[in-house]
Amino acid sequence: MGPRGLSGPRCCALYAVLGALAGLSLYRPAAAAMVANDERRSASPVAATPCWRLEDFVVAQECARCSSFQAKTLPECSRTGFIEKINCATSKREEYKSCRSAVMEARVFWRFVGSMMCVAAVFAVLVVWRQRVLDRKALEKVRKQIESI
Repeated sequence: MGPRGLSGPRCCALYAVLGALAGLSLYRPAAAAMVANDERRSASPVAATPCWRLEDFVVAQECARCSSFQAKTLPECSRTGFIEKINCATSKREEYKSCRSAVMEARVFWRFVGSMMCVAAVFAVLVVWRQRVLDRKALEKVRKQIESI
């Protein structure tokens, strides 16, 4: 570390770590829920496996937001709040599958971009403030040197 604070690779590494931490905090609850859900499914018997995991299927109804009734009755709605209706080819069963909506993905993306812009603005203000403090110190040092002559 030099007299001017963080510089070079250390500064970039700090920004990268802070950016990664901010990004992870946005996705951590959803990722943890997905991992927990997958673990519960893998521990369940084969008979409870959804047909769309084992065979070909056709999407009968595109990804849509769950109604309030569906949210209470269908466990698939609890993961993302969106479901799609699936028709399995071999077993001819109709099932619901949790899905990710483009609207939801766009909202998460713009929330991330907004938070990164806020972090960038805060650090820009800190850099300007620090630079002014250092400039003042340098001018004071030069002034003292000139006065001592």
